[in-house]
Amino acid sequence: MKLLLHPFILLFCTHKRLFVLFLEQSLKKLQFFSTIVKNVKKDHGIQALVLTPTRELAEQITNELSDFSKYKELNVISVYGGVSMYNQVKMLPSAEIVVATPGRILDLIDRGSIDLRNVNTLVLDEADRMLDMGFINDIKTLMIHVPNDRQTLCFSATMSKTIEALVNDFLKNPSVISVKTNETPENIEQDIIRVNSSNKMDV
Repeated sequence: MKLLLHPFILLFCTHKRLFVLFLEQSLKKLQFFSTIVKNVKKDHGIQALVLTPTRELAEQITNELSDFSKYKELNVISVYGGVSMYNQVKMLPSAEIVVATPGRILDLIDRGSIDLRNVNTLVLDEADRMLDMGFINDIKTLMIHVPNDRQTLCFSATMSKTIEALVNDFLKNPSVISVKTNETPENIEQDIIRVNSSNKMDV
């Protein structure tokens, strides 16, 4: 692994394989949302796949990513277990971005209901939680069904030997970005401005 200590992550768009530690949630989402939107084109099939450990996180990311990508009119859908697969399958043909839990995405693959041949960006969000929840074999199986020539971003809040082994296995000698979230650079001034929605552009 190549360790990159970088306070502002400008490397996402150029590195094919990245493992990111300790990145604050809003900055993490900004970075991988930006990478996905850059890589994905309208009406070219499913090009980005985001794996999350829970249904709740999948729904949250889907809503936020839909809003983030609205100017490219990209279709973002979430698929997860615990609900009927029927409506999810109906939405897949029009999707460019899929946010999913590992178990449901494998169900769709087994049924031949999802085409991942055009995936150019794979995001493993909260990889440590997915390992803790026993998704390791699901993720290994999934990797067989996505193109090798893709950009892979893996995010984790911890760095255990299990995580390190996973990263080296899946990402093949990735660059690693470690970011401390409890410090603010001295040249950054933080402030909060409360505005009405109609005045956002003025700010």
